[in-house]
Amino acid sequence: MPQHKSAEKRVRQSAKRRAYNGFQKVKMRRAIKAVRQAENKEEAIAKSREAQQILDRLATKGIIHKNFAANRKSQFARLIANFDNA
Repeated sequence: MPQHKSAEKRVRQSAKRRAYNGFQKVKMRRAIKAVRQAENKEEAIAKSREAQQILDRLATKGIIHKNFAANRKSQFARLIANFDNA
């Protein structure tokens, strides 16, 4: 248990941040899944744009690592390029 007022405040802030960051990561995972489950190329491109915006925002805020975002965006590009071959 915190012994000081400032430590109590940190506990409250940490809990709030953890809840917010957790929700953002869930939103990100849903967006990534939507891209992977796209039925056609046009849908994949649209879903990819939405997911990339979310990834960039989270990487900027430091919720995820910037390379994680870059790797996922690269995967989206490969997935979209392979719609022609499939």
